[in-house]
Amino acid sequence: MSLRPIVLAFDPGIEPAEGGLPGLSVLRQVVSSINLFCLLAVVGALAVSLGVWAWGHHTGGHQAEANGKKGAVVAAGAALGLGAANGIVSFFSALGTEVH
Repeated sequence: MSLRPIVLAFDPGIEPAEGGLPGLSVLRQVVSSINLFCLLAVVGALAVSLGVWAWGHHTGGHQAEANGKKGAVVAAGAALGLGAANGIVSFFSALGTEVH
């Protein structure tokens, strides 16, 4: 009986490549448009949240004021995430190539 090493993992050698499928430029435009739409929605959400915050503050509505603050923080976080999406994906993609 011969002893053979057992291969526990197989490297398929797959890497992202441009031009592999048709429609890549269209997909980029669609994703960019979705990102823009989401950013516009966040601007609207931030404006509404700030209005609710101010209204709650001036009318003594503590619940409305708290909800306005929460909405403003969530909108700011969403704007941060949408703006940083390319950088986040690039960072983790580059980090993933270092795993062997």
